[in-house]
Amino acid sequence: MLPVAHHQLVAAVVGASGYAGGEVVRLLLGHPDLQVGPLAAGRSAGKYVTALHPHLVTLADRTFVPTDADAVLGADVVFLALPHGESAAFAATLSSDVVVIDLGADHRLVDPAHWEQYYGGRHAGTWTYGLPELGDARKEITGATRIANPGCYPTGVILGLAPLLAAGLVEPDDVVVVAASGTTGAGRKASDALSASTVIGQLSAYKIGGAHQHTPEIEQALGRAAEASVTVSFTPVLAPMPRGILATSTARLAEGVTTELLAEALHGAYDQEPFVQVLSAGQTPQTGATIGSNSVHLQVAADLHSGRAVVVSALDNLVKGAAGQAIQNANLALGLPETAGLTSIGVAP
Repeated sequence: MLPVAHHQLVAAVVGASGYAGGEVVRLLLGHPDLQVGPLAAGRSAGKYVTALHPHLVTLADRTFVPTDADAVLGADVVFLALPHGESAAFAATLSSDVVVIDLGADHRLVDPAHWEQYYGGRHAGTWTYGLPELGDARKEITGATRIANPGCYPTGVILGLAPLLAAGLVEPDDVVVVAASGTTGAGRKASDALSASTVIGQLSAYKIGGAHQHTPEIEQALGRAAEASVTVSFTPVLAPMPRGILATSTARLAEGVTTELLAEALHGAYDQEPFVQVLSAGQTPQTGATIGSNSVHLQVAADLHSGRAVVVSALDNLVKGAAGQAIQNANLALGLPETAGLTSIGVAP
């Protein structure tokens, strides 16, 4: 008797020529239930996929298609890896029955005023926020057809601080975050600021003084966890590496809180989570240990000298910070095993 063929759902990627889009494609190639469908890439339409993603050798005969709704017709899930401000218009052309995961920022924010302040233009509306480990978000994502993938910086910061705020172990009105990211976080578009000669051998802060667009997203999600308004001072740093984020987040301790209490809160929140690892005492998160994985590594300590909790988060900005989280959300939305096509194991050194 012949085995029954395994039916795979079709996944389309719009913006497949970029770093995040290419990472979605790489992960789809190893997914047991999703097959690579149309790969759309505006200005790169007609080019071979391997011209921009030479590592995707099994797609050497495939070319990018134009970015239009007809190109992705018939897909069961559509991943939008478009620049901020471009996803909403494309999503509006798709059937409401199709699962759409937006890796951009268009639908993350609740407050239209925050969108106008940090991104400009008209707010496109709010979708289900796709951070499965945040509160009851997993229930909201399951079965949803419109999901806003979180930003890369927010993912690490939120997962590190949310359990502490929810437990009342830290104060919500004085959160300070300094986070370093690899260059792929800025996208594929060439610029002098991202050239090798500029980046290699130095660290550089950018968008200081509360100017970074991820600030309201972080405050929004942490406010949800704290059930109170949260104020965040966020300073991003460009690091001379392709991938990875290392975030150091601090907040004022509540009276009598120790390192042990902070660690208990993180363990209580994440010990049953497949993609969040609270490291053993004495270990500190390293970006290299998360590369290629859908994992976030966390460590926490109470700095009793300054009266602050210190949480360090490490993740791969292209996987758990973008493409991997998008596939995790798609799995939930489509009723597939949440971990399908993903790994918690990094590649190091």
